[in-house]
Amino acid sequence: MLTEQDVPELFAYRSAYREPEDFDTFWKGTLAETRAEREPDLELTAVPTGLETVDVFDAELPGFGGHPVRAWLRMPRHRRGPLPAVVQFHGYGSGRGTPLDDLLWASAGYAHLLVDARGQGGAWAGGGATPDPVGSGPAHPGFLTRGIEDRSTYVYRRVFTDAVRAVDALRARTDLVDPDRVALVGPSQGGGIALAVAGLVPGLAAAHFQAPFLCDIRQATRLTSAEPYAEIIGYLAARRDRVEQTFATLGYFDGLAFARRASAPAWFSAGLRDEVCPPVTAIAVYHAYAGPKELRLWEFNGHDAGGPDDLAVALGAFGALLKTSSHPAVLPSPAPTASSRKKER
Repeated sequence: MLTEQDVPELFAYRSAYREPEDFDTFWKGTLAETRAEREPDLELTAVPTGLETVDVFDAELPGFGGHPVRAWLRMPRHRRGPLPAVVQFHGYGSGRGTPLDDLLWASAGYAHLLVDARGQGGAWAGGGATPDPVGSGPAHPGFLTRGIEDRSTYVYRRVFTDAVRAVDALRARTDLVDPDRVALVGPSQGGGIALAVAGLVPGLAAAHFQAPFLCDIRQATRLTSAEPYAEIIGYLAARRDRVEQTFATLGYFDGLAFARRASAPAWFSAGLRDEVCPPVTAIAVYHAYAGPKELRLWEFNGHDAGGPDDLAVALGAFGALLKTSSHPAVLPSPAPTASSRKKER
């Protein structure tokens, strides 16, 4: 396991990842095609919950290919005027869950949109409600290798596009939210999706990436055999002639490329004992991130990356940025620390 003594060497790591030359062309074309299909409508249906301070709406919006994507929109009940907003993406295999889940951001005064990842939601945390009507070739069990034969068919092309459209749709509801005060959050896979959106959508106000997945992907498969990266390992163990083709596809979906194009003030976190998303991959994407940034390393935590204590950091940071008329400067951390407690002493 990593210890505090390893942190300086760990922090010095830089990834060998090289993005495809036509990365921008690919994503600009994908988003232009999708945006031309339908307006970013956000259809809302009120859900009775028995809650006294939060209103919950079943939300639907058009994603990749015009396919319907489901989400929950949670709003403070006693609200006045357009609110700052937080768009959240969930972890691998999960889904938007139930109406009573994830009440943090609405309770803190934000419009909170929690978006399904298509085809997922059958593993844990209450499930999801968004199917993926697109098939794929042979894949390892799970989602990570679906359509991986080609960048145009890879499942995360659809997932990332859905996520961008969710932000488009929420921003269009100026009766509910201030489009200039929209932030992104996500743990693990959700952090990877949020990174993609941060690199593809200009003008976002803030972001929080907790133990982000799909970053420095090839290095991650060298460092861990844990799920979900084990799906790539298993797939290539059976398809030995497709190694370079597979990583060529994944090059269009690596968080490092999106980080280089992101500008929103961002907070990163990683657990030094994370065996799912090796902490060095979060450090690599932190270094690549083009906007103002901070990184918090949790010495005794794994994939939870500080859990609610780390969320408290984001809650305080977002409050300073999204709930005031003047945005204070957010500066990079001067040096990595092994835990937040050590940093605060």
